[in-house]
Amino acid sequence: MSSVCVAVSRNVLAFRNSGMMVMVRYAQTAAAIAPEPRIKKFQIYRWDPDTAGDKPRMQTYDIDLNACGPMVLDALIKIKNEIDPTLTFRRSCREGICGSCAMNINGGNTLACLNKIDTNTSKVTKIYPLPHMYVVKDLVPDMSNFYAQYKSIEPYLKKKDETQEGKEQYFQSVEDRQKLDGLYECILCACCSTSCPSYWWNGDKYLGPAVLMQAYRWMIDSRDEFTEERLAKLQDPFSLYRCHTIMNCTKTCPKGLNPGKAIAEIKKMMATYKEKQAAAS
Repeated sequence: MSSVCVAVSRNVLAFRNSGMMVMVRYAQTAAAIAPEPRIKKFQIYRWDPDTAGDKPRMQTYDIDLNACGPMVLDALIKIKNEIDPTLTFRRSCREGICGSCAMNINGGNTLACLNKIDTNTSKVTKIYPLPHMYVVKDLVPDMSNFYAQYKSIEPYLKKKDETQEGKEQYFQSVEDRQKLDGLYECILCACCSTSCPSYWWNGDKYLGPAVLMQAYRWMIDSRDEFTEERLAKLQDPFSLYRCHTIMNCTKTCPKGLNPGKAIAEIKKMMATYKEKQAAAS
């Protein structure tokens, strides 16, 4: 009987010892893999029009990159959720589709959800709202003028005879459909327009690369029957011809599109259109 008790006690002791060893090893492993904090500084443009006497300023936030997602938008969300709930910015899909989180990051217009954080902790990430636009608050620009210009080009299919509308399909060949590639993908984030010096100085009259690219998208759509009328609306000196082919628009587009090329194509179409008008008169 005593030998049985001794055997049981040894098993219990061995179990306890093994349990303690597992706990010690776990603690040692956890301590070994615990990374050093990687503190990154973010300087963010702040301005609240509802606060009397508030002036635009840059506010600095420290973020541990080990506890943050890889994108700039992740850092902004972390700041708002954990550090400063008053920080204001737009965001929605986090997939580079909605265009809501367009802003100026380290000197370039882009989408915060697609822009990776520079992991060099010795460099400060600077974030501003889109340049040369009125600011609603913090990183939120006023897009009213931009959307009004987009509305002015009538960005939808137009037919001369609308009696058959909704009664039959508007067929399009594969070749004609391919002409729209590189145009329809525009998400109207305004990164290109707000990077254009011509738009900075004449934003009230010049439509800007984003809107002009969408105008071109409908001009070359084989199903649309108002190409000449669309060209006629752009004949004034400002709507189209303020473009001086600086190509900032193409360089900054977060979707990799080429608004500069679209504008050049409109200018070529405009030359042909004017020749037709002159011949007709």
